Amino acid sequence: MKQLLALLMLLCLPSWAWAVGVLTPAAGDATFMVAERSIETPSKVMVNADVVFTITGGAIEIIELVSICVTANDATASTMQWQSVPTVGTATTISGATATLASATAGSAVYLAPATLATAPTIVTAAGGGLLLSIQTNKIIVKDGTIKLVIGVGSTTGTWRHVLRYKPLSPSATVVP
Repeated sequence: MKQLLALLMLLCLPSWAWAVGVLTPAAGDATFMVAERSIETPSKVMVNADVVFTITGGAIEIIELVSICVTANDATASTMQWQSVPTVGTATTISGATATLASATAGSAVYLAPATLATAPTIVTAAGGGLLLSIQTNKIIVKDGTIKLVIGVGSTTGTWRHVLRYKPLSPSATVVP
């Protein structure tokens, strides 16, 4: 009898409630609304002023921003840096420019490691395993708007994908590629 009653009670719950311990926006969980998130772009050539991410609904804290080389670059001495372009306010670079990305091989990565807003992202080659010890204490806060690439010298010839790990600072903040 107790088992039948328990089954009937479960059937009366909305489907999102069945996942015990899983935070969902449908459940109205405030913790989910400000929980750390991650988003990834499709692979493509990096072009100057290209919008990589669009932020709406409030500010976010950038926890990590990584660019991963999918297909190799040629000898073009491209450099990259990141720029925040808020919906209200002035566009500002949020990193220095990297060293050259010429001849970057598939599997190489560029990591944003902010000591200051002028710190150049770190390039780690595929031969180095693409590994970086990330012990950063500084975080970058960006408002509604976009995060763009600033590519110096010329577009990359190889394709890259970008991964953003972030924390919304308001429950309605979202990021899309």
